[in-house]
Amino acid sequence: MSHQRSDYPLAETQPQEVKGLRGKSLVDLTLEEVLSGDVTMEDLRITPEALQAQAEIARDSGRSKLASNFERAAELVSIPQEVIMEIYELLRPGRATSKKALIDAADLLRNEYSAPGMAAFIEEAADAYETRGLFKYRF
Repeated sequence: MSHQRSDYPLAETQPQEVKGLRGKSLVDLTLEEVLSGDVTMEDLRITPEALQAQAEIARDSGRSKLASNFERAAELVSIPQEVIMEIYELLRPGRATSKKALIDAADLLRNEYSAPGMAAFIEEAADAYETRGLFKYRF
């Protein structure tokens, strides 16, 4: 389904379409369900689909950079936290000792986790770090 500006905020305009990882929609998350133990953290976590819908709304609102951020975030949902933190650490100025380290991280995201948008973002960072001399260990 394609979303547009008038769909914002999705939680209010289309709560039946906003679903957690187990497929429960916001309308299914009642106090009774919570009290009975039928709601888990998986029901509350954001999904790639919800982030893609937010990207469509942002793009329809003329906010293409925000849309790109939502699209990259959608790719990150299924990547293990420890992988995200390792790459985050590499992105801190002076932590990666070479452009290759960032390119390897981009390849991992693209090939292992099907995250081409994040991979391109890391490759762009690698080029910028090389230009600015940020591969020298500073701390």
